[in-house]
Amino acid sequence: MPPPFREPGYTPPSAMPDYLIRYATLRQLQIFEASARLCSFSRAAEELFVTQPTVSMQIKKLSDALGLPLFEQVGRNVRPTEIGNELYQSCRKIFANLANLEMKISDHKGLKRGRLRLGVVTTAKYFVPEILGEFCRLYPGIDVALKVSNRDRIIERLNAYEDDLYIMGQAPEDGLEIESYPFAPNPLVLMAPRDHPLVGEKNIPLKRIVEEPLILREPGSGIRDTTQRMFESHGLRPKVRMELGSNEAIKHAVVGGLGVAILSLHTLSLEGPNGAVALLDVENFPIMRQWYLVYPKGKELSLVAETFLQFSLDVEPRMREKMKSLWPEMSAALSAAEPSGKVLPKQKASSQTGQ
Repeated sequence: MPPPFREPGYTPPSAMPDYLIRYATLRQLQIFEASARLCSFSRAAEELFVTQPTVSMQIKKLSDALGLPLFEQVGRNVRPTEIGNELYQSCRKIFANLANLEMKISDHKGLKRGRLRLGVVTTAKYFVPEILGEFCRLYPGIDVALKVSNRDRIIERLNAYEDDLYIMGQAPEDGLEIESYPFAPNPLVLMAPRDHPLVGEKNIPLKRIVEEPLILREPGSGIRDTTQRMFESHGLRPKVRMELGSNEAIKHAVVGGLGVAILSLHTLSLEGPNGAVALLDVENFPIMRQWYLVYPKGKELSLVAETFLQFSLDVEPRMREKMKSLWPEMSAALSAAEPSGKVLPKQKASSQTGQ
């Protein structure tokens, strides 16, 4: 008889983790993974909808079964020990494989089920929910976890593999190898109060803008970094009046007459171009940028993440038209910046796109 078929890397039953199968449960591993990732038993309990004593008890049972401590106390938080870190990495691989198996089973049944974890920079919150809404209507069985934070924090999550995909205004430039797909325009515009004397003027010189008080995003913001590089490239230094941690706070400060600001046109997606702030026609504006879908190079995407990636690439033409409708005068710039081709997720993308 021919030998039974075995895939490369197949582990025969004699090498199976017999001890762990006997003395550890998937539920204990799930509770451990959440506790290690969040560095907190109480936060793990909240995430998993159990009590904190339940978390503590299951962690103790798992630790006793392994014969080694899995956590050490650091102030009010906990931190995985050396063996705890090893177990955490193994848990992530186990759960990723099981999640993919569930998705493939659902896919064979003609369903799309699973969980999508997205990490997005703050400004992306103005359009990502709209894309997610359409995506979830197509695939109602998919749950979405959306984490919104500034660029520095999203890069931290990217380094820690905390999410499936990330949406950023530019790919990381710190040497991290990533896959990056441009999928929507992200023009930066200069905003001013509606009664500002420059409103209505054409092709305002950039050196005139540095005479105005400027309101900036906080350190760690991608928009702030782009703004500073733009002024530096022209040998100019703006008069920074204040730094604020949110786009909405900046728009309110502009309306209040505290200064001008450079923000993404997406921040006007709800009120439109005729809202409380005015857009100035300044040389070198708009600053044409792209939104990028990013994930670590070599990471195998789940079926749900691949589906969302392809879906997002397909909505690019609509995103571009929406930007043109928000500021018709920018249509020529958007058309000039239109990509000549689209990189599909089945193909390899550059590991340093968008720098």
